Amino acid sequence: MSFERLLKPRSIAVFGGAQAQEVIRQSDRMGYTGEIWPVHPKKTEVLGRKVYRSVEDLPASPDAAYVGVNRYLTIDIVRDLAARDAGGAVCYATGFVEAGEEGSELQKQLLEASGNMPLVGPNCYGLLNYLNGAMLWPDQQGGRRVEEGVAIITMSSNVGFNLTMQRRGLPIAYMISLGNRLKFDLHDAIHTFAREERVTALGLFVETMPDPNAFQEAVNVARELGKPIVAIKVGRSEVAQKMVVSHTASLAGSDALVSALFERVGVARVGSLEALIEALKVLHVLGPLNGGRVAAASTSGGDLTLLADALGPSLTMPPLSEKVTQDFRATLHERMVAANPFDFQMFYWNDEERMAEQFSAFLAEDFDVALCLLDYPREDLCDQSTWGGAERGFVRATRQTNTKGAVLATFSDTISEPVAARLMKDGVAMLAGIDDGIAGIRAAVDVGAAWSRPPSPPLLASSGQRQDGSVKVLDEAESKTLLARWGVPVPPSRVVRNAEEAAAAAEELGYPVVVKALGVAHKTEVGGVRLNLGSADEAAAAVNEMSDLSESYLVEKMVDGVVAEIIVGVARDEQFGPYLLVGGGGIMVELMKDSASLLLPTTRERVLQALSQLKCAPIFSGFRGAPPADLNAAVDAVLAVAGMVENAPSSIIELDINPLMLLAKGQGVVAADALIISLNAKPASDHTK
Repeated sequence: MSFERLLKPRSIAVFGGAQAQEVIRQSDRMGYTGEIWPVHPKKTEVLGRKVYRSVEDLPASPDAAYVGVNRYLTIDIVRDLAARDAGGAVCYATGFVEAGEEGSELQKQLLEASGNMPLVGPNCYGLLNYLNGAMLWPDQQGGRRVEEGVAIITMSSNVGFNLTMQRRGLPIAYMISLGNRLKFDLHDAIHTFAREERVTALGLFVETMPDPNAFQEAVNVARELGKPIVAIKVGRSEVAQKMVVSHTASLAGSDALVSALFERVGVARVGSLEALIEALKVLHVLGPLNGGRVAAASTSGGDLTLLADALGPSLTMPPLSEKVTQDFRATLHERMVAANPFDFQMFYWNDEERMAEQFSAFLAEDFDVALCLLDYPREDLCDQSTWGGAERGFVRATRQTNTKGAVLATFSDTISEPVAARLMKDGVAMLAGIDDGIAGIRAAVDVGAAWSRPPSPPLLASSGQRQDGSVKVLDEAESKTLLARWGVPVPPSRVVRNAEEAAAAAEELGYPVVVKALGVAHKTEVGGVRLNLGSADEAAAAVNEMSDLSESYLVEKMVDGVVAEIIVGVARDEQFGPYLLVGGGGIMVELMKDSASLLLPTTRERVLQALSQLKCAPIFSGFRGAPPADLNAAVDAVLAVAGMVENAPSSIIELDINPLMLLAKGQGVVAADALIISLNAKPASDHTK
């Protein structure tokens, strides 16, 4: 199904009253030169145009139609448009799937009525094309015609409306609100706009993640075409998730898994609409960045301090090399310091030649991006002319040194659209606000890092999970036997039935040992665990004391020399299927909520990255004199669990290793406790890898 005619219409049919009239008014205002055909049962003229009575009366098949009528009439008009072989329709009406059972039935009828014709919506504002001026939109909009720009795909019409009103200098080529996504979903929009030659980057406002695999495939296509993507995903809080479900009548998916998906496919995630705009400006002008080495220059130490505080862990301001420092110092006033960040003060403020010389010497260092902090006086009350020397000197230096550069204002009130347009024409981005501007830089670094890695394989497919009699909860001994067969180290152990067997097992294993009641949930809380037992009598006594909890017991060699503890888990999500969870382990796991999610299949690099980003990660490197932990062995264990799930994606419903004990570097890891809930589980003795 091609959306080409709908996206670039040479003729537009509009249906309805006020909304249809606004489509005509906005298209005229934007200089649209194609045909516009109003359709109305009673009117004879709308904004100087002849009115037609029906689809059948139109002079030709329209490339695009804006259907701004009630939901019942929408279905009839869409059916007639499909019969007339129209290029596509935008359906504005509400009251479909988001309105309950009756609306769901009407949406099915709308789908059937549309046949093979493309359709956007229903329950949406529609589409803005700033390349040719076609405004398939029922309201005002604040954009301008452009020759090239970004495409913004939003699941909220009002957010789309607001984004058109930005005055930060972002050139928008397309804006589309998806509504109920009946025939044009998020991945369809990414596919479509990534293929548009004059689209430079894509911005997403995402409320739900309807199809993670389709999303990944679409993003990979965008990557192949050199179109970077940045997104804001709402629904992090419990209240927000409920609002998203209510508003869109669809599941919102786990926010942590969405973040994992974005990282996996190379979509930069930002936390605000302002950051989204700034990130899109960076990607539009500079593209993805190869790293986070930042050059910073300003006339103010205060500005540079604000900037340094905003950088965060992924961006650095590296010192200058000795050679660059010497050459740089030769261009400076005697009271200036040759350093990064560079405080260039006001000595040569309006001297373009001297500023260009200084900046060029500074940018001879190998930086990934250069930031010049300039706050422009308001143009209605002040004179901006003396800012030209610093601005043009910086622009010339970025060209001479082939450095990607941006002018950064400390807050949004001190930039203007004319300045942003002028800088953009010179290949320099204009960023509004230190925090938002740095978020934009960070997004471009994130995309660059993702693009330096090979594309990820498709997400692990699963045939689903059946909650029936075939589901089995394996006890700790069975779980550990299965884990061991997949390469996860477990302590030496024996399963016993009575105190006598426990005493013999303890003697065989060697002391100290631990005794656990099998088949008991939350063993520690009910007295089902005895630790550090040093004799056969103590092991036997422990079994006798637990006799009311279980009929079988695990006698296990105690693990010593533990440096750190983590949890390794497997869970399932309705949209994402099975996934891994790693986090701080032991009794603190629920309290600290220190975890990271990993979609499958995963890689060694991603597992190591996830572990290094945990709050407890400093312990892995040795803390207060303790030796460093065997992190490589921990990664091996996590990958062993991943391989176990990947081998049979539908069989492991839930898995929990808590804790996985990390010994000193070179000494390995041990799964101290484990639980597996399995589907159609074979006896552990029959399992082969």
